[in-house]
Amino acid sequence: MKKMMAAFAVLWLMAVPALADQPVLGLVVSTLNNPFFVSLKQGAEEAAAKAQVSLVVLDAQDDSAKMTAAIEDLIQKKVAVILVNPTDSDAVTPSIMKANEAGIPIFTIDRGASGGKVVCHIASDNVAGGKMAAEFLAEAIGHKGNVVELMGIPGTSAARDRGKGFNDAIAAFADVKIVAAQAADFNRDKGLKVFENILQAQPEITGVFAHNDEMILGAVAAAEAAGRTGIVFVGFDAVDDAVKAVQEGKLAATVAQQPALMGSTGVEKAVAFLGGASLPEFIPVDLKLVVKE
Repeated sequence: MKKMMAAFAVLWLMAVPALADQPVLGLVVSTLNNPFFVSLKQGAEEAAAKAQVSLVVLDAQDDSAKMTAAIEDLIQKKVAVILVNPTDSDAVTPSIMKANEAGIPIFTIDRGASGGKVVCHIASDNVAGGKMAAEFLAEAIGHKGNVVELMGIPGTSAARDRGKGFNDAIAAFADVKIVAAQAADFNRDKGLKVFENILQAQPEITGVFAHNDEMILGAVAAAEAAGRTGIVFVGFDAVDDAVKAVQEGKLAATVAQQPALMGSTGVEKAVAFLGGASLPEFIPVDLKLVVKE
């Protein structure tokens, strides 16, 4: 199997010209208007500098059409590898298939793709993270109460997997009820607005879980503005603002990912693959729960 994978890597390498001097890698990020993905980008850039390869970074601005255009641009540039952090797991599939046809290997980071040939997916175990959040929240509210779930962008693997882990785990607590579950698209402003509406509709809320920290921080702000207290908030990603909110007691916990490590691992594994290394289909990046010290 290893020999087959190495041969496959060589075929990919042969399909891209002039790799011997300095491979050019492309990274398409879902959005750089989010500190999590800025960290991912920085990790990738540091690894590229260390490996002495060029890295072209493109921002899809949470727009599937822009992601399609970015990937097609990298295909036209005949980069050696394309690393993708999809805005939508389904919408990105045709672009991945075009890269496959062009002989350019694809790696996905943090969020997966629904189709096309992907060499390796590098991400946290989002299902496990959702489960971790559910168990912490249930414990924090005494295993009973009304809970709200703020969901990420529909169609992304991160939203799907975090939601699955959370919902499957929270179902084990008979006295915990999810009274509202709405998408806020991983965005702080939308998290604030969506939770404002939920606060008006739900007079009793015990806890809130959001699929990322941007949304949970928006929800915290909405609750503060409405004068609603006694709500336990749990986020996901451990961005700097969220970690600060945990230490201030505004946020009970956040599930910590390591976006910079995801980015650096993506570049490192891409370079190794071009050199003939065989890789697993999935490389997990460790998670941990951040709570007040």
